[in-house]
Order: sequence, then C-alpha cells, then structure tokens
Amino acid sequence: MLQSLKSRKLALFAGVSLTLAAAAAFGTSPASAQDTIKIGFSQSLTGPLAPNGKQALLGQEIWAERINKAGGLLGKKVELKYYDDKSQASEVPGIYTKLIDVDKVDLVVSGYASNQIAPAMPVVMSKKKTFISLFGLDINDKFKYDKYFSIIPTGQDTKGSFTQGWFNVAMAQSPKPQTIALTYADAEFSQNACEGARNTAKKLNLKIVYDKAYPPPPKTTDFAPIVRAIKAENPDLLMICSYPLDSIGLILAAGEVDLKPKMMGGAMVGLQATPFKDRLKSKLNGIVNYETWVPDKKQMYEGTEAFFKDYQAKAGAAGVDPLGYYLGGWGYAQMQVLEAGIKGAKSLDDAKIADFLKKTTVQTVVGPIKFGAKGEWADSRMMQVQYHGVTDAANLETWRGMSYQTVVDPPSLATGKLVYPYEKAMK
Repeated sequence: MLQSLKSRKLALFAGVSLTLAAAAAFGTSPASAQDTIKIGFSQSLTGPLAPNGKQALLGQEIWAERINKAGGLLGKKVELKYYDDKSQASEVPGIYTKLIDVDKVDLVVSGYASNQIAPAMPVVMSKKKTFISLFGLDINDKFKYDKYFSIIPTGQDTKGSFTQGWFNVAMAQSPKPQTIALTYADAEFSQNACEGARNTAKKLNLKIVYDKAYPPPPKTTDFAPIVRAIKAENPDLLMICSYPLDSIGLILAAGEVDLKPKMMGGAMVGLQATPFKDRLKSKLNGIVNYETWVPDKKQMYEGTEAFFKDYQAKAGAAGVDPLGYYLGGWGYAQMQVLEAGIKGAKSLDDAKIADFLKKTTVQTVVGPIKFGAKGEWADSRMMQVQYHGVTDAANLETWRGMSYQTVVDPPSLATGKLVYPYEKAMK
C-alpha cells in the first residue's frame, strides 16, 4: 500500500512537472487562459469581400495591439481569434459554433458585411452573446435581438439611409427628375438598400421604369445586357445597389454602352475602397454614391489622425488597402465600442455589456456612437459624395485627400455643390 501511494505521488509530481515544462516551452503558464480575454469572429480574408474584410481586420488588430500595450482590459490581455469565412455565408454558422463551443471565446463580434452577419445571428442568439456587427444593413429587423449593436452610421431608417441623401440632392435639381431605374444584386445588403430606395422613390412620385435584380458575381460576369435594358428605358435617375465586383462591372458597362442618366450611383459598395477607385479612375467622374467617412477636417475626432497614421504605416506589410478610410477605421471603432462595454460593465458578462451600451454614447475614431432602437444608431451620419476631376493618372496621393470628391449631403458635412447632370460631371 505504501509503495502504491509513493508511486501515485511520483506520477502526480511527474504530471505537474510535464505540465509546467510544456507551459514554459510555449511561453505560457497553466493559468494563462484565465489571464486572456478571447474575442472571436469570422472575417472575409479571401473571396470577393476580402479587400474590405482585410482592412477591417487590420483595424481590429491595431486596437488589440494598443490595448495590450496599455495593460489590457480588466487586467487581462486580449486575444483575437478569427477564421476566414472565404466570403461565403455558408461558412459563417460553423465558425461561430466552433468559436463559442470549441475555442471557448469570451466574446464575439461580427466580420464585415450583411451577407456574413445575418447567418451568424441564430448561433449568437442561441448562446445569448452580445453581438457588435460591422456594416450590416438592417440585420436586426428580422431577429429583434436585444444584445445586437450595429457599427454603421445609418440611423433609424436603416434601409432608406444609404440612398436618402442621394434623393435629397437629386430632387433639389431643376427641372426635377421624373423617372428612375433600379438595379440591384440579389443579395442581403443590396435587396435591403434597394427596398429603401424603392420606398423613397414612391414617396417622391418618381415613376419607376426599371426594377430588376441580377445574380451577383460570379453568376453574373457580363453587365452590358443589364445596362442596355436600362438605357432603353431612358430614366432620369439610375439607382444602383451593388457589391464591389458588380459595382465595377456596371460602371464599365455604362461607359461601353454610353449610358448617361442625369444622375447615377447611390448604394454601390466598393467605390469607397482605394483599390477599386484605382481600377476605375476617370470612370468614377460624375457618380454620386454613399460614403461613411471621408478625410475632411469636419470628421477628425479624438485619435482619428493617429489611428490612420498607424494603419497606413502597417498597410503595406499587411497587403491591405493602403489608406483604410472605408473599413480600417470602422474595424477599429467596432472594437472601441466593445472596449467601452467591457469597461463600463466592469465585466465580460454579455448581458451587462449590452445594458451598458444601450445607455451610453461611445467616442470613437469615426465619431460618437449612440445606439437607438434595434441596436441601430440613434442618428444617421451617412453621406453622399460626388466624384469629379479624376484623370487616369490618379494615384494614391489623389485618393488620400478630398480633391476628387465633394460631400453633397448632408448639409452639415457638405464640402461643395452637386455637378448636374451626370454627363456634365463626367468631363
């Protein structure tokens, strides 16, 4: 019996020694997991959404780096745990299930885009996790989840917000436009944005002469037939609700068939990102499209310039958008909101974090964020910009500033007047 007890003690000591040795080899301690806050999410790092997903990720990583240098949160270091969803919505539910059930993350946030956020919602809700989403359009209208918070400056009229400013400037022209064509990708964001545009057009008594969806790329690669059909209807206005690859395809096709409505654009994703601007260059001229942040002096908040300086210094090595104006700053702001929730709640408890965020205005590098109904912003800060004067010699220094774009709505952020009609602004 005594020998048996000695053997068990030796085995126990040996096991502890092996555990400590293994921990030392990997630079951790047995308690290290308890000293880390794990934050999980999916992100589009390959596929058509990757140019935006990757710049959002760099913003998120800069936040984690800064937090850890400052000592972490609640006395703990933060760790980002993420997986590539390949721009495929079908990958998302499995990723969040793994993050929560296998990786045992403490908190979750979303990756970029409506198409990736919506399929995560049932998993997140079943686990009762607070969910801070990144650029999801009206996602919570269907789910009505009380722990959902949206990082996108749409305000309460979520579906109409992407295009309301566009209609504001269009209807201020003389003579007022009478007809409109609507074309949109058959996908979550584009459907919602076009629904908002359709409702606004009806309220304004605009005659809708074309209203059709198209399968998003790669199912649609030739956009000329769509543009020809629109041209045949000769609309005054053309509202486009699209994702990056179709945005480019539609603009190129419009040039090929000489389509010249009086105003064109609206809710085209992709034009905000530097690589897509660089691909289109002079073909951007005249287009009026939504924006969420621009480097104008009116939109420089506490920490804004410092963040973009840091981002742009790291962008080359990371292989991402060199400026980061579209998703880099917003990815950082998403994590700033989570940080505020953790600090305010003094806890990692999802319910406590959600309760704090519901009643707090959070200061971020893209401005103050206050949440309203359904977790959307209490007030809209969406903009419409018009591109002008772009030549095919445009380069990074062009895109860095405001010389090629004018904020035309809202009036409080406007930097100039609309050039109308589109044909005039094309020159």
